[in-house]
Amino acid sequence: MSPLLKPFSVHEGPCGSCGVRRGRLRSALHQQPPSQRLSAASAAATGLGCLPAHQQSHAARRHLAAAAVGGRKITHPGKAILAGGIAGGIEICITFPTEYVKTQLQLDGRANPPRYRGIGDCVKLTVQDHGLRGLYRGLSSLLYGSIPKSAVRFGTFEMLSNPMRDATGRLDNTRSLVCGLGAGIAEAIVVVCPMETLKVKMIHDQCSLRPRYRGFFHGVSEIIREQGVRGTYQGLTATVLKQGTNQAIRFYVMNALRNWYKGDDPRRDMHPVVTATFGATAGAASVFGNTPLDVVKTRMQGLEAHRYKNTVDCAFQILKHEGPQAFYKGTVPRLGRVCLDVAIVFVIYEEVVKLLNNVWKTQ
Repeated sequence: MSPLLKPFSVHEGPCGSCGVRRGRLRSALHQQPPSQRLSAASAAATGLGCLPAHQQSHAARRHLAAAAVGGRKITHPGKAILAGGIAGGIEICITFPTEYVKTQLQLDGRANPPRYRGIGDCVKLTVQDHGLRGLYRGLSSLLYGSIPKSAVRFGTFEMLSNPMRDATGRLDNTRSLVCGLGAGIAEAIVVVCPMETLKVKMIHDQCSLRPRYRGFFHGVSEIIREQGVRGTYQGLTATVLKQGTNQAIRFYVMNALRNWYKGDDPRRDMHPVVTATFGATAGAASVFGNTPLDVVKTRMQGLEAHRYKNTVDCAFQILKHEGPQAFYKGTVPRLGRVCLDVAIVFVIYEEVVKLLNNVWKTQ
């Protein structure tokens, strides 16, 4: 019979040789330890077993990368920027009165006769003199800044953390600390320092017998006219230290709690109440960890910042004239504001990201 007409046999040619190789692979698998057996079986299941060693290695890395995308979510930086901006804008409208009271108490230095006897007295006198709207003085400067601030914070964090995640998308606690530090420094330089300087100057101006600033844009124009752009960057060193440590602590605590909650299941969903609880805990940790830096930053950005040579001199003057307890002025109102702030931001951020994942498909 002609070879061309000879019936085809599945035991001949390439299929037959692959069958022999599969048989040898099964025999080798039974002789290997369980851990190695799993790796070899995975390679066979993904079609890598018939490839040369160097091609298997390259294909395995691509397979792991695909698994990371298909495992726990890796948030696209664009989504993080948009979700962070939305979360920041909503949060500041809710929590600003506590920020106002905190700033007033920190500016009420002990070196001069204190104007306020406490949180309640500060609220009372402000409402008496300026009405309820007085508690929202300076909101515009913070609102204009909070949206880009949160956008830069979350966008930078995701940009830094995505390459550091493992195959399941999990980020270890040490790396979350580093990424949080980077996010805090970025937001301090790009947004927070000029925004906070304007806010502090406008709140401080309201305490004067004859306030100079008629509103946000008038205040900005006057500050820039008199002091230049540098006038909006007072206390940059203190702000970088404060924001860097702030976000490092918050993201570290939040990530540690998230990893503990999810355990071995990175796909496990977190209820908004759980996210809010973890966020409030992270916020409280950051308050106790860096309020002294926040006090120094506020003094360096006030209308009397010229009294201090630099950040170190400001800290020394506070310690010398007001004592160590002055570094924790405004802790209680800041604690309430920050816990609420971080809880709200993380909840809104997570929910907005979920929504964006449904309408904005990314890899």
